[in-house]
Amino acid sequence: MDNKIIGMMKWTVLVDNRTNDPALQTEHGLSILLETERHRILLDTGASDLLVRNAGKMGIDLSTIDYVFISHGHSDHAGGLKHFMAMNDKAKVIVTTDALTGKFYSKRGHLHSITAIWPDIPKARLLKIGETCEVATGIHIFAHIPQVHPKPIGNQNLFVETDEGNYVLDEFRHELALYTEGFLFTGCAHSGLENILAACPYPIHTVVGGFHLLDGYETAEDLTALARRLKTQYPYTQFFTSHCTCNQAFEVMKSQMGEYLQAFCCGYQHPSYRTKI
Repeated sequence: MDNKIIGMMKWTVLVDNRTNDPALQTEHGLSILLETERHRILLDTGASDLLVRNAGKMGIDLSTIDYVFISHGHSDHAGGLKHFMAMNDKAKVIVTTDALTGKFYSKRGHLHSITAIWPDIPKARLLKIGETCEVATGIHIFAHIPQVHPKPIGNQNLFVETDEGNYVLDEFRHELALYTEGFLFTGCAHSGLENILAACPYPIHTVVGGFHLLDGYETAEDLTALARRLKTQYPYTQFFTSHCTCNQAFEVMKSQMGEYLQAFCCGYQHPSYRTKI
């Protein structure tokens, strides 16, 4: 297929669970800087001030970022927001009200809170998302993603606390996905990678994020089938993952998808041509 090159974008991993660069630190979290010809977008903020420290080591000026996108309310994606805002006084914050107000817990190992501690966000900088929309030219946000395909089995350990103090399974109404110019960011894909892909009506050349495929949950047969479906249904799409995609799950899918599935880590930088698909 002859794809016409129409421009470039670059994305750089500031925070991830893994790194190949000993100068950069890691944590259980995710933060990626996406640069297009129109926008500079911070995709999640990791769990702490690590994004600030790693960005400094990579010579990245966080004060120039236009938007910060928070995919969901868990602390490993939103915990660094207050540290980012101390470095940046202009970026608009894209997030759901459910993420800002929810109380989130994990029962992996033992019951513990994974709720983000939010800074005060000036009203003029807050873009609260309640439905799928275009927040700026070319930046599309998907909310309340329809559940057509199964969600990750690992979600069974994730809960929301109700006003009555009960714990109910998290349905991830607080989760968002972001699309711009052929690039789709999945956050943790708690809503299910295939569901997020199906919710996007635009051509996709690159998918980046965690897929929430934890070792010991989906079977090798399940992962093989998923990888084959992705390869068949999205033959011109490149997938990049890390964070909550565990090693064994990645290797099973890689065996089916080959070069169309790649891993990223702290410091990974990908200049990407945008094409008409």
